[in-house]
Amino acid sequence: MRIAVILGTRPEIIKMAPLVRACAERGLPFFLLHSGQHYSPSMDRVFFEDLELPQPAHQLETGGLPYRLQVGAMIRDIRGILAAEKATVALVQGDTNTVLAGALAAAKLGVAIAHHEAGLRSHDLTMPEERNRILTDHLADFLFAPTEAAQRNLLDEGLPPERILVTGNTIVDAVRQNRALAERRDDLLERLGLQAGCYFLATAHRQENVDSPARLRGILEGLSRLAAAFPAAGVVFSLHPRTRARLDQIDGTWLQGVRFIEPVGFLDFLLLESRARLLVTDSGGVQEEASILRVPCVTVRDNTERPETLEAGINVLAGTDPERIVQAALSLLGRPLAWPDLYGDGHAAERIVEALARHG
Repeated sequence: MRIAVILGTRPEIIKMAPLVRACAERGLPFFLLHSGQHYSPSMDRVFFEDLELPQPAHQLETGGLPYRLQVGAMIRDIRGILAAEKATVALVQGDTNTVLAGALAAAKLGVAIAHHEAGLRSHDLTMPEERNRILTDHLADFLFAPTEAAQRNLLDEGLPPERILVTGNTIVDAVRQNRALAERRDDLLERLGLQAGCYFLATAHRQENVDSPARLRGILEGLSRLAAAFPAAGVVFSLHPRTRARLDQIDGTWLQGVRFIEPVGFLDFLLLESRARLLVTDSGGVQEEASILRVPCVTVRDNTERPETLEAGINVLAGTDPERIVQAALSLLGRPLAWPDLYGDGHAAERIVEALARHG
């Protein structure tokens, strides 16, 4: 066995970290292959340092390329590396271009494909991520579903039950393994002039939001109205590089009460999340982290592949309409919330690695 751990974005690095540790503990041969999809130090290198991961054995340079060129270049390069390394399993996570390219490259070589977060569905095929998920699941030999709902999605699509294993999500493993380290960084709040429980934390990076001036403006106006409705709190917006580039196209002179900060590492962001009064995001991973950390979440999208958070009443879909964003926040902050454990017990990585070890 030789496992290629293929990753390329912040969420993949975070969620793969427990799997890398579990492989090392079991003595399973593996190597890291980084696609370069996220290529700035603030979205990449700092996460390897925070999570104490080995540096990738292979680092591609595909970040910033248009979709068609990026996926094509990834498939070509990943295929060559898998062949040279004699990989027997390609382990991918999530729904990014890196995931799809890794799966397609492995399929061309007959390398087994293992997909963590299999079965997530937003049921919106206009989203590139949704197409990536579906294609990867239908190529995969191992479908590691984080929830029973994800398992049902896979079965409904006719995928063989013997390929599916409900494992929980390694984001629980990552948060539990690293929260204590994050808590030691209390000076971060002091440096940013923040008080625990007295700020809202926002992120936005998805193509359908930030590449649309109207939708991005709607999110920003919603955040500005939130800041006005809760003057003692204020909004801190952690800027993804893609979002920062798009802000230059918007006249933001009207924006009040929203403070922009540069992206931070996983441990710092975990601390910012855990001490926030409310999260506002379009990130699937942040929706999960909010659930684990027990912080209410407003999702600025029209749908989500994490419907269990909506059913639990701890997350509200608001789209990008400013008034809906404010009303969603008010509804969450105005009632007591129950916090079920939606994503497992923190041992997902062990289950996944055990299944791969049995495969041999």
